[in-house]
Parts: sequence; structure tokens; C-alpha cells
Amino acid sequence: MHPPTTMRAVVLTGHGGLDKLEYREDWPTPKPGPDEVIIQVRACGLNNTDINTRAAWYSKTVTEAIGAGGTSGFAEADSNHGSWSTNPLTFPRIQGADTVGYIVSTGHRVAPSRLGERVIVNPWILNSNDWLNPINARYFGSEIDGGFAEYSCIRSCNAIKIDTELSDTELATFPCAMTTAENLIARTKLKAGETVIITGASGGVGTAAIQLCRLRRAKIIAIASSEKAPLLTKLGADIVIDRNDPNLQNAILTAASGPVEVALDVVGGDIFMPLLNSLRHGGRYSSSGAIAGPTVNFDLRQLIYKDLQLTGATIVRPHIFNRLVKLIEDGQLKPTLAKQFPLRELALAQETFMAKKHVGNIVVTIPG
Repeated sequence: MHPPTTMRAVVLTGHGGLDKLEYREDWPTPKPGPDEVIIQVRACGLNNTDINTRAAWYSKTVTEAIGAGGTSGFAEADSNHGSWSTNPLTFPRIQGADTVGYIVSTGHRVAPSRLGERVIVNPWILNSNDWLNPINARYFGSEIDGGFAEYSCIRSCNAIKIDTELSDTELATFPCAMTTAENLIARTKLKAGETVIITGASGGVGTAAIQLCRLRRAKIIAIASSEKAPLLTKLGADIVIDRNDPNLQNAILTAASGPVEVALDVVGGDIFMPLLNSLRHGGRYSSSGAIAGPTVNFDLRQLIYKDLQLTGATIVRPHIFNRLVKLIEDGQLKPTLAKQFPLRELALAQETFMAKKHVGNIVVTIPG
């Protein structure tokens, strides 16, 4: 089949509030370059990058957490530094990294046999040079148009064939959350028998991290609201600590019967120092987000005299995604689908996402 010349899409027209998300039914359908494919999108998941980019939270002039459900932008933001790499974005932009669908058109250097393949998108588009340099790393739905549309264009090698009985909506819970969680874990070199703390454990990255740490046979302490504890225990958490505990450090040390080896953090803010204080000598901390705020009070003595290792975890190594796809196909990773919305309700989906009352992932569906 040949895609129509126009399509349905939600277009981000600039940094700001939910009013910057514009639903269109006449947006031009992309055409593939020589090494690209066109995917008919069936489902696309939400992640924090969508909110952070729209609100310009990545700007270094912003020091607050995203409040008010992410419904507005930051007046103090510098729009020239509004992406994860602090580079300016070009608008309009179609967001959406977590894309699942079917290949319906190919560039002339792509094998025609790929037509009709069911695929899941690896959102990290890396060059073969120094891929840790942001100049060589683009993110699907950020530096290039993503999956909140009927059709999306992506480099052929980033459209990964997948064979599973999971639904398109279930599959769309995986790409960003699973790669981010695996990258966090890989940066800490978590080993079997070690104890790991996972903050934001009820979100997409947190629920993915619980499953991936369970596969490594680690002891898992999850931090989340108390009402979500049963679901997190079912996923594999050994202990769930209430995120509102007034003495979080003591709660962690009590749950672990002493200091812990590893902390995986997507929250930041006031939770940062309790995590560092809970680490054993030589402990490892890694962060991929700061939904509670990007600025923290930091006692350097904890880093220096406990020989701690602190790492960031953003750009994901090329081989990780393909390994995770194999785990999905083998049934070792389970989707955590919380809610789904039609494409035209993306703004409502983002509001629901930022309310943080769900467990797992929220997905937008785009029926064919």
C-alpha cells in the first residue's frame, strides 16, 4: 500500500502549555529517504521527555520540578536550550518515542521484503562516530519527528522487527522505559545478590527497572506511594517504601538491614541525599531523571569519603535495544499498561501522565 498524502497527527508548535499540542487531520505524510522506512503507527507511549520538552524544563535556567500537572511551560526557560541535549528544537515537531506499527513504505536502499513487517522503534538514532557526543545522537520525537501520528519516518535499522503475541498497545510501553531502565542498571554494574533502591518505582522506568533487576537476582527496594505497593510487589519488588516517609534514609536502612550497594534514581530533588546517605562504602548511584527537581543539596563528603560512584544515564548504547527485544519475545519482560487514549486526546493523556496516579505506562492508540 502507499500511504495517503496527508495524515492525522498531534503537532507541538512550541515550548509552553498543553495549548501547544495541536491535533491535525491534514498534516503532510512523510516520505522515506534512501535508508528509511515509513511506519503506519498503531500505538505510541508517553514518557517524561515529551513533557520536559514541551515545557522547556531542560533549559538550564529552570531549577524547579514540573508542577501543575505539566500543563504549562516555564516562563524563565531559555528556548534556545530546550531539548535534552540543551540544543534548540525546530518547530513544529511531532513528539512520541515509543512507537509500534507496520512498515508500509521503504526507501530505495531498503529491502522491499521489509514491507508489512511488524516493528518496534529504537528511539536512539546514533552515528557510528563518538555516539556519546550529542551532535551524533538524536532522539525520536525530539530532534526528529516521532510517533504521535498515523505515519512516521525512521531509519530502517531503527525499525526493529518483533515477533510476539503482545498487542500493539502493550508493546508501546517498552521502548523508552525499558532502554532507560537498562541503561541505569548497566551504568551501576548491578550484580546478583546486591540490594538496589529504585525511586519513582511505579512509573514506566521504575516498573521496567524492577523487572530487569529481578532478572539479575538482586534484592529490590522500591520507593513509591503506599497504595501502589501491591502491584509493585507483584512485579518483583521485595520491599516497597512509602515515598512520603518523613525519614526516608532510616526507612531504607531498616528495609535493607544496613547500607545498600546501588541506587537508581529518576526523581532527584529532596530524595537525592537520603539515597546517597543510604549507600554503602563504594556504592553506586545512577540517575536518568529529576521529576522532583533538578537542583539538589549535595554534601561532597559523601562522595569523597565513601568512594561513591555517581553516573548519569541518558544516551543508550546501540546493542541494548536489540537485547531487550529478545527478552520481550521470550516473554521475560511484561508490559505495564496503565491507560490508553486516542490520538486526538494526547493533551489529556499528558495531564493523566503527570498526575502520577497510575502504575506503569500510558499509551496513545492510532487505529488503522
